[in-house]
Amino acid sequence: MGIIDTSLLIERVSEENIVNENICLITLIEYPMVLEYKGFRGKIYSPDEADLRLALELQEKLRKVGRMKNASDLIIAAVCLNNNEELLTLDSDFGDIAKVSNLKLAKA
Repeated sequence: MGIIDTSLLIERVSEENIVNENICLITLIEYPMVLEYKGFRGKIYSPDEADLRLALELQEKLRKVGRMKNASDLIIAAVCLNNNEELLTLDSDFGDIAKVSNLKLAKA
């Protein structure tokens, strides 16, 4: 099923589509209206210490290639990696993260 990022979630909700994918707590913080959306069927992953440490490792790899990212994207990517989930996204920044990790991106 996978994890959906914030931009794609907003698009799906605005189009009143059912959202079966899971989200990260970061996405909930960025778009809390999803809690009121009756079409959300996924679960919410809460980042833990392992996710935060992995996000830092990803940032270090990205820094070495001159492609640092924001904390939200790094944490969402780390949650996907640590839970062996694909990420559904419209955000091209995740492509850079995938290049320095095993992040699996799915076409939205």
